[in-house]
This record gives sequence, structure tokens and C-alpha cells, in this order.
Amino acid sequence: MTTLDDATATSPVLATAQRSRTAAATIAPLPRSAKDAALLAIADALEARTAEIVTANAVDTAKAREAGTSETVIDRLTLTPERVKAIASDVRDVAALPDPVGEVVRGSTLPNGIDLRQVRVPLGVVGIIYEARPNVTVDAAALCLKSGNAVLLRGSSSAYASNTALVAILRDAVESAGLPADAIQLVPGESRDSVRELMRARGLVDVLIPRGGASLIKTVVEESIVPVIETGTGNCHVYVDARADLGMAVDILINSKAQRPSVCNSAETLLVHRDIAADFLPLALDALAEAGVTVHGDERVLAAAEGTKATALPATDEDWAAEYLSYDIAAAVVDSLDDAVTHIRRWTSGHTEAIVTTSQAAARRFTQLVDSTTVAVNASTRFTDGGQFGFGAEIGISTQKLHARGPMGLPELTSTKYIVTGDGHIR
Repeated sequence: MTTLDDATATSPVLATAQRSRTAAATIAPLPRSAKDAALLAIADALEARTAEIVTANAVDTAKAREAGTSETVIDRLTLTPERVKAIASDVRDVAALPDPVGEVVRGSTLPNGIDLRQVRVPLGVVGIIYEARPNVTVDAAALCLKSGNAVLLRGSSSAYASNTALVAILRDAVESAGLPADAIQLVPGESRDSVRELMRARGLVDVLIPRGGASLIKTVVEESIVPVIETGTGNCHVYVDARADLGMAVDILINSKAQRPSVCNSAETLLVHRDIAADFLPLALDALAEAGVTVHGDERVLAAAEGTKATALPATDEDWAAEYLSYDIAAAVVDSLDDAVTHIRRWTSGHTEAIVTTSQAAARRFTQLVDSTTVAVNASTRFTDGGQFGFGAEIGISTQKLHARGPMGLPELTSTKYIVTGDGHIR
């Protein structure tokens, strides 16, 4: 029978995970000052070695263009000196955040005199599986380090040169600050085999966090035997209630959909109460057209589109389920708030839903009935973000219900343990 030790000896991925586990034990008890010093060293190193980063990134972007990759994806992949400087600034922002480790979640003195405290502790070894964006390499490393975790980074092959350069710089920086370099490691290998090994490294890796498209997330959730925090896709809805301020509703809709359509908190479906549809839809459809958005509508939306500037196509079930991440939106007229909720419950990915209404009763009912990580009242779906919530940064947006839900900041990268202090107490 093959043991974990045997497998570690023959697998580069598992050997790397073992080194992460050793490093995690070293950094878990470190004071905030030590972790912040390492983060500031990282920020300085990123700026000092910007040319090295940009040169490596040029290799990745050139390969992407040769492969016919879309310019949208290439833009996500690209690192410029300005972007590197912004990433370094983000790392300094993480250093300035409060340290969650050691925070007392709750505590009391029990009737028998025992002192009981529940305190935050690091998760241990956090594996991140992500696509395209090399900035995630630094973001994830900084957040894990601040929360006392070791991190295993498995980016996509499209960013391999960039990630290799970045991780080398990060490791040099943390080592210069007196921390083990193995607190930050790149998972070896570019094939899917290395991802599969990481997903089976139970006992070495404490949790996996996938960040990327629906297929990546689905694969990790379904195939991993390591616990997974699911960061979900974003089929987000904007519901315009019968009692809504029309101008406000148009502004929220356009911001939700068109301010940055390629991200998970952009709106993908518009629902409009029938009592306001005749007045609202012409305004909304013209505004969407001006923003370059194509509408995939039901029969009532298509009828309303006649005489407007809108490009409107018939909607199918695929549209109601779609996370477009593009200048497209599905749209329907509903007969009631409850019908809107029924539609959302059927098709949502559980990310973010918004209601626009002047009715407190409607807002209260909507927030009670909708079961998503975030429900916005008279606000854009684009606010579902760790930075916007005041968390300073986020590792992702969890759409599951266990451990963490919604934007995940530093506290969500910790677990807890109980400290029981007595004075010779026996039971």
C-alpha cells in the first residue's frame, strides 16, 4: 500500500506541498510585524524588478497572440510597468490591514471557572488554481502571507513565464525578510496532471480555491478530494420593481452591466415588473444600446424594443442561464416581485441580485426571499467586491454556504480553535 510519504518522495507536486506544509508551521505563529515586513519587502522587490517582470510577461502575451487569443484575455494577461506599480501598491495596502490571526471571535468564563476563547488561526496550506491573470499570483500570495498561511500557486500555462518570474521575486523578498521562501511556491508542471495531483493532496493541502471560468470551477469542485472553497460564476440579476425611480433604475442597470462586463459581478439578466415596463423599457433599451449592449429578450421585451435603438434577439433558456461576461444581457417582463424571485431562484448562480424600488416592503421581501451571497437594494451589482466592501482585498467571491460566503477577505482565510484555560480543572 502506497503511503503519503511514499507518494511525496516520487511526486514533484506532492514534494512541493510538503515543503509548503513545513513553511506553514513556521509562519503561523509569527507576529504581525514579521509578516508586514515581508509584504513590504515584496512590494519593494516588485518595483525594483519591474523590467524582469515585464520581459517575462511579453513572452506570454506573444504566445497568446500567436494562438489567436482574444484581446480581452490578452489584456487580462498583460503586465505593464504601471500595472506592476499598482500591484505593489496593493501589497502595501494588504500590509496595512489588521491581522486576523489571534482575534478572539468569542470568549467567556464558564460557570466552573474555566476561561474559554475561540480565536482565529491560519488555515495552513492554501492552494490557488487560477486562469490567465498573473496579478492573482501576487494578490493571493500577499493575502495568504498576511493571514499566516503558506500558498501553493497553480496558474494557467498561458501565464507560465510571468508567474515563474513573479514567484521567484516573491520568494527572494520573503526570504530577505527572514521568512521561509517556501511560504510561497509555484506548483511545478504545466500539464493538467499537476492540477490533478494538487486536487488529491489531502493531508498536505488544507484547502483549494479555484478562480476562473465555470469549467475550471466545476472541475475542481467535482474532482478534488481536498476541501474546496467554491468561487462561483456570476449570473447576476437586476430587478426593477413596480415602484422604482426610473432614472435611478437606468443608472443602476447600465453600471451593473456595462461598467466592466467581463467580471463576475456584472449583471447578466434584467427583470422588469409589468406595471412599469411600458415606461421603463424604452429608456432602458435605448441606454443599453448606447452602451453597446445586445438584449436577449422575451416576447414583451422584444415588443418594447420596436422603435428603440436596441439590438434585440429572442431569449432562450441558454440566455437565462448565461454568464455572458460580454456586452449582452437577457431581459424579461415579470408579473410580480414573487415571479422575479422565482425566475432568479431558478437561474441564478447565487452571486449577486439587485432590486430597484422605492417600496420598503418590496425591498424587505426581496432581500428575505432571494438566496444569493449578496442582495443589493437600489445599488449596482458591481459593489460585490472585497475592496468595495472595505475589506481591503479579496481572494475571491465564494458562492457556497460553508465556511465563507461572498467576498473573501483576510478573516475568511482563517479557521478557529478553542483555547481552554483552567486551574487544575478536571471533569
